[in-house]
Amino acid sequence: MEGSPLRKVYVGLDVHSNFCVFVVQDEEGEVLGRGDVPTTPAGLQQLRDDHSLPPGTGVALETGTTAFHVARQLKALGLEPVVVDAHEVRLKAHRPTQKSDRRDAFELCEGLRRGIYRCIVHVPDETIGALRETLSRRRHFVRAAAAEIHAAKRLLRAVGLPRLAPRLNTEKEWNGLFSRLPEHTGIRRHLERHRALWKCGRQQVVEIEKDLKELQQPFEEKLKRLQAVPGVGPVVAMTVVAVFSDVERFPSAKHAASYIGLVPSTHQSGDRDAHGRITKRGSSELRTLLCEAAQHANRVTNPLNPYFNTLCARRGYKSAVVAIAHRLCRILFAMLRHETEFNIEKLGVEIGPFETKKVRLYRRKQTPAA
Repeated sequence: MEGSPLRKVYVGLDVHSNFCVFVVQDEEGEVLGRGDVPTTPAGLQQLRDDHSLPPGTGVALETGTTAFHVARQLKALGLEPVVVDAHEVRLKAHRPTQKSDRRDAFELCEGLRRGIYRCIVHVPDETIGALRETLSRRRHFVRAAAAEIHAAKRLLRAVGLPRLAPRLNTEKEWNGLFSRLPEHTGIRRHLERHRALWKCGRQQVVEIEKDLKELQQPFEEKLKRLQAVPGVGPVVAMTVVAVFSDVERFPSAKHAASYIGLVPSTHQSGDRDAHGRITKRGSSELRTLLCEAAQHANRVTNPLNPYFNTLCARRGYKSAVVAIAHRLCRILFAMLRHETEFNIEKLGVEIGPFETKKVRLYRRKQTPAA
């Protein structure tokens, strides 16, 4: 009827590479439509037009390879995509052992209508998305180059020549290996193949880093600020910006550290309150890079060195690295959120240099000179 308010509707979308299965419900749970459309801008627009979906209509879809692409297309059509963690969808399914595309779409629509989903995945904008994808490609080729180095070293160990190549990170070190390699060694040809692939991977990394210089221009000020933190370089800073994306979505630095998976797991029941290993949830790449940056705290010139030494003596080297990585995560998050510079005075350390005196109760006997 003219002038009557539009009914609020909900859409569940099970996304695949070629097509999407959908279910449309109203506020009472009545199914208004179901079917499938192509996974294309035209197909999604057809879904909106055929069912007269008003602007801002919620569309639930699971995480997956094409989830972010479809979510951006839905956003461009005026709809409101809600990307839900696929693991939570399966746990809260009414019939978890009876899985089909149609049922998955219905479960997504029903869960969105009832508001039962909590693990809502953040969909970054296109700028952050391009930065994330480029960093991901860089990591891929870095790992490929590292795999060739490991394979070459394994070959050398197999023939009893492990000391010929302690390091193979540069062209000069590869040349040194071949100059020291005996002519009769049968693995020379294999090593040349590994060197060719390593060189190809390194060239791709160089090309990708040129692309990163262009992509980082909108974040130049943030990246410069983050790199003032000891141990944080350009790649770590770019990964922090790409993973956190919109820092306002985190209530506190503690939630940001939990998002990265750098908080201890908790097992509490009654009088028992135990904490175990870190959760390792979220971005494994940022967690790895922060742990690498945390190892710089082992140097006496690093302002976090007093904390590192104390933790290392009490809990061991690995636990100290994880704890410093957690601290770095909270520092970087606070700098992004409040747009502040790195302030060493807030670390709770004094600036030296300081001299220490060691008193030893025993020492080896001094042998008199002949």
